[in-house]
Amino acid sequence: MANPIHAVTAGAPSPLGVTLANDGVNVAVVSQSAAAVWFCLFEGEAEIARLALPGRTGDVFHGFVAGVREGARYGLRADGPFQPQLGHRFDPSMLLVDPYATELDRPFVYDARLGLPRAEASDTAELMPKAIVRRTLPSVRRSPKRAPGVIYEVPVKAFTMRHPGVPAKLRGTIAGLAAPAVIEHLIRIGVDTIELMPLAAWIDERHLAKLGLANAWGYNPVTMLAPDPRLAPGGMAEVRATLAALHDAGFRVLLDVVLNHTGEGDDLGPTLSLRGLDNALYYRHATDDPSRMINDTGCGNTLALDRSAVMQLALDALRHWSRAGFDGFRFDLAPVLGRLPGGFSPHAPLLTAIAQDTELSGGVLIAEPWDVGPGGYQLGAFPAPWGEWNDRYRDDVREFWRGDPGVVGKFATRIAGSSDIFDQGGRGPSHSVNFIAAHDGFTLADLTSYAAKHNAANGEQNRDGTDRNLSWNCGTEGPTADPAVLADRRRDVRAMLATLMVSRGTPMLTAGDEFGRTQKGNNNAYAQDNAITWLNWVAADEAMIGLVGRLVALRGRHRALTADQFLTGDDVAGGGLKDAAWLRSDGQPMLPEDWGQPLADVLGLTLFVSDGPQSDSDRVVLWFNRTYQPVQVSMPAARPSKHWQREADSSQDLLESASLADDRPELAARSVVVFSEI
Repeated sequence: MANPIHAVTAGAPSPLGVTLANDGVNVAVVSQSAAAVWFCLFEGEAEIARLALPGRTGDVFHGFVAGVREGARYGLRADGPFQPQLGHRFDPSMLLVDPYATELDRPFVYDARLGLPRAEASDTAELMPKAIVRRTLPSVRRSPKRAPGVIYEVPVKAFTMRHPGVPAKLRGTIAGLAAPAVIEHLIRIGVDTIELMPLAAWIDERHLAKLGLANAWGYNPVTMLAPDPRLAPGGMAEVRATLAALHDAGFRVLLDVVLNHTGEGDDLGPTLSLRGLDNALYYRHATDDPSRMINDTGCGNTLALDRSAVMQLALDALRHWSRAGFDGFRFDLAPVLGRLPGGFSPHAPLLTAIAQDTELSGGVLIAEPWDVGPGGYQLGAFPAPWGEWNDRYRDDVREFWRGDPGVVGKFATRIAGSSDIFDQGGRGPSHSVNFIAAHDGFTLADLTSYAAKHNAANGEQNRDGTDRNLSWNCGTEGPTADPAVLADRRRDVRAMLATLMVSRGTPMLTAGDEFGRTQKGNNNAYAQDNAITWLNWVAADEAMIGLVGRLVALRGRHRALTADQFLTGDDVAGGGLKDAAWLRSDGQPMLPEDWGQPLADVLGLTLFVSDGPQSDSDRVVLWFNRTYQPVQVSMPAARPSKHWQREADSSQDLLESASLADDRPELAARSVVVFSEI
């Protein structure tokens, strides 16, 4: 099938993808084992041209197609061996999305016909989104690099879908994040770094279609460069405009990227892009059985990121988003980025390439340091300047506030910056991304409302999601009208919010946890694109929002809370004070034998930073009372001409800073209280 106005010449093997020129487009596609690759043009649903790419340089098929203009809609086809036993799944009846596409005309919709074997398949063009030819846009100047202060994790659709201040036509889209009411809220809570959950176009998992459910999180991408039309109906222009508005308001913006697998899933999954271009090249297969896909991700497939073509695709995707204005990335299941045939290596090709790329290494890099493959738990193994999600912080803080015995020492290590994990290779506490709740798992409110998961809505008989939630329900499972139980739950959430904001490291808060969002006990709500995950702004706890804003402001005022240094217990700059001292409630230093005793349920920490006797210094005392009774504590002596001031108290909605009347203040039950020396 050819169209006479679209003359095809050899073109060039780079850049990869479809690149617009004055009189047509250059097309370049990587396939190691294909016999032929076609560029297919569409008007409506009609395929008006199917043009073989005549050039081949190494593994790159290429051609220049005259007469193609911006806005044209296209797809790819590839032919070659259909030998599943060797990992080959070529089928020219399958229309494929260009892995370098930057815009799609509609979202992906799962259809069983997309996964039929070659002998049974019919043409899939009508089922597939078409890529849209767009010109390359200039790079956007990013914010100057600096470590995030407080990260705010945002699921784009869930965040804006029910926000009363977002215009109805923008709800559920990234453009909604630029609404003045949204920016006002972000400013109010004081966060400085917004981390957007995935934007890349995704498809629902195969089993969700049978259940009538839809993927709500986006961690099942098909393309790496094109935003999902549901989140960005205006394409990259809409993404760029939103980033510009957030930057103008003073925020840095990170993007959660999924480079470890695609939505093509396992051997029974659909053929959408990479599988049809060269399944054996792009995905990992067992060396002793090329028909078997390796599933280190738990999502059916694993991208072979140590191979040149796959690594280049990942790097080009990162550069694409970076040039749109993103200030850095959070990497889903990041050990896959460092996987070699023999296991994980921090010196793997992709990790090394990112470190050597001045554009990418100049941004924020955060790893989710685990996958489900062998040796997949790699917390602490990523090199500087990578930060890492610290799930041990999450677990140890939860256990402390739940009241578990024997955990106070672990809790102390976490709030001090997790030196046992990060004190190596030139890293500091800021490389620990501290969180108590994230998109995956219980919300902060549900953590104190449910002792067990309640995932029946996911259609898997409550088998999905972790059973290790380290949660508690304050005496009643789930919803209740009992004011005493509700007060206890709210009190515990506030104590955990305060813990997060006074810990050394980089705190991360998930959107809605600052005002009591609930998922009704669902700890695996990826399949709930509905009111279970959509933030209920009308029910927001305004007092809790105010507390978060004050805690973030407190954090910003005190170098003692944010210093990127691990605690030593040593004298600071000859000033006669130690950088840290752990205290019992009677004001005496904690002894080794005290840590396992009930008296450790009330724990104090004095922090002091100073650059020298004549420099500005900062000294604070943190008290953590996890008992169910108010407790009087003894304060350390203030320095001459200074006194202690109560500056934050998780048990109080409003707190006016005031000097202590005596050195024996009372801590409310289940509270965090901060005193500063002035």
